Amino acid sequence: MTTEEARRQEAVVEAVLFTMGKSVETALLAEALQCSKEEAAAVAARLGERCEAEGRGIQLLHLEDSWQLATRREFYDALIRVAKTPKKQVLSQVVLETLSIVAYRQPVTKAEIATIRGVSSDHAVNRLVEYGLIYEAGRLDAPGRPALFATTEEFLRRFGVDSRRDLPAVTPDQEAEIEDEVRKEINYRFGTEPGVPEKKEEPGEAAADEEERDSGNQN
Repeated sequence: MTTEEARRQEAVVEAVLFTMGKSVETALLAEALQCSKEEAAAVAARLGERCEAEGRGIQLLHLEDSWQLATRREFYDALIRVAKTPKKQVLSQVVLETLSIVAYRQPVTKAEIATIRGVSSDHAVNRLVEYGLIYEAGRLDAPGRPALFATTEEFLRRFGVDSRRDLPAVTPDQEAEIEDEVRKEINYRFGTEPGVPEKKEEPGEAAADEEERDSGNQN
């Protein structure tokens, strides 16, 4: 393949991504280029490397099996000077905790999230869907067919990772710490002490207590 042919392939990918204005799957790029998915991915990767080498104002994001053109972060200040400042979405601690559970346990139901957190998370889940950070990925094959939630490409873009596989690993110590926090939360809210079994009456103990009360009443 000549240099001119390679540049033309990159131009085709750039044109498709620019026109679509959103992430485009590798299979669609392959269709536009009339080549295999592997070849299309290689062309997109070359385009991304060229954008990087030439210091362009745009970059090519690789989001799992999709590609998207985006503005480089170092030029955000310049954009803000000529565009209306977008409304910031402030994520509360509850929403962040819920998002973390979805990210590491996906696909996950609202009931599973509530079990991990110890409280209902319906509002937090609905807010994350509204923000476009999670979506309904399907239905669990169980009574009631509860919805399953997973993270979106917007989540990957916002947190600067190419794939869910690139999320920081959670160590066993961190998992134990999370479980301990959940137990403390349950104990605080419901006045119970998780892990401590209730005292059971020995056989005959209740009858002995009843006899003692009757004897006291007769005296």
